[in-house]
Amino acid sequence: MTTSAQRRLALLVSAAGAVIVALDGTVLLLAQPSLQRDLGASIAQIQWTSTGYLVAVAALLVIAGRLGDRYGHPRLLLVGVLGFGAASAGIALAPNVGWVTALRVVQGGFGALLQPATLALLRQAYPPERLGTAIAIRTSAIAVAAGSGPILGGLLVGHLGWRAVFWVNVPVAFVIAAFVLAVRTPVPARADSSRLNLNGAGLLALALAVLVHALAAVPERGWTAAPTLFELLAVAGILAVLARHEGRATHPIVPPAVARSAPVTASMAVLLVTSAGLFGSLFRATFYLQDTLRLDPLTCGLRVLPLTVLMVLGSPAASAALRRYGARHTAIAGTALVVVGIAVLSRLEADSPWIVMGTAFGVIGAGYAAVMVTATGTVVGDAPPGYAGVVGGLKQTAMNIGPTLGIAVAAGTTGSAVSTMSSALPVLAALTALGLLPAARLPHRNLTRKSALTG
Repeated sequence: MTTSAQRRLALLVSAAGAVIVALDGTVLLLAQPSLQRDLGASIAQIQWTSTGYLVAVAALLVIAGRLGDRYGHPRLLLVGVLGFGAASAGIALAPNVGWVTALRVVQGGFGALLQPATLALLRQAYPPERLGTAIAIRTSAIAVAAGSGPILGGLLVGHLGWRAVFWVNVPVAFVIAAFVLAVRTPVPARADSSRLNLNGAGLLALALAVLVHALAAVPERGWTAAPTLFELLAVAGILAVLARHEGRATHPIVPPAVARSAPVTASMAVLLVTSAGLFGSLFRATFYLQDTLRLDPLTCGLRVLPLTVLMVLGSPAASAALRRYGARHTAIAGTALVVVGIAVLSRLEADSPWIVMGTAFGVIGAGYAAVMVTATGTVVGDAPPGYAGVVGGLKQTAMNIGPTLGIAVAAGTTGSAVSTMSSALPVLAALTALGLLPAARLPHRNLTRKSALTG
């Protein structure tokens, strides 16, 4: 197989691995009411089918990236996708909600294994000057999956029941695994061959798990509830212990070369706050459209469809902007668009024309596509040699914590009642605007072009 064909195959595997995870999350939203009725579960138990998955993913992403750097990313991707499919089959056969929740945690663990590997695979397969286009295609695929997930979920649940949502992952996972076996990419030099820092890995996993659990519980408990405050303080304490441990460790879980990389840390900060703004706004708008305007789910989905459309169309445009204007200007423009879109949403009233909301979501989608392509390209392209996996894991961690934070802000700012669009959105706009600061720290020129020139 030619080098060009191998690159296309690597891109197919990378996009498919990301898509199966994105589809699983969005499709499940439509399946949860049916799952609750069929298994006689409570609302709290159903929420744990999502929370348990999120906690497992967030806790293990960085560790998974580290394992990929040491043992090979195709190998981790193969294990991850096969385990993801096997866990999906187990959930489809689950006799009660307890088994569903436990297997969702297992599924999240395998999902964590495959996500950093999909990004690292692109880094290995593509030269720096062509990496941006590959990332843009991958981003568009994720956007299509996220937008079509609710529709696919509705069809599967409506005709075949909630178990079909998980059965569909099984053959897809095996097909992806077959393609993984056919991928041949250059093997980069490993940064080191030391054993994994288990103490650091455990502390990091614990801190991220507690943080995600605390944020996920904010919509129900609120920001000032004692359990929320206790968990956030616990996170701060664990991170303090982790920082002390990492400073003394011979082989820290986050390598110093990564921690000191301004482009990498700035990219993750931008991704975290913009994803918080996007998902928080989407959460608020969904409840506003259904509970206040009394729109049915399909009409609600159509109102926010411009978000997906502009993400798909905006990704290749963002790749072109990245090549021409550099990471800094592209990320600043993208972040500013997300802020403007959220600000417009915050001014909507019940009698506002639907085109205004559609335009606002379109602006958010275009801006987020620019941030995603720029930050992902910068993170992957600037990863120190041998650390593409751990950098990919950190990037995916930001992408998991950001939405959880955004929903916590949207639901916890003024309580669960959603009578207007203006209640929490100004806070989300301000939070997203903070991303302009790290965006300004990104390189002026595109990193991939620089890498191509310097070899």
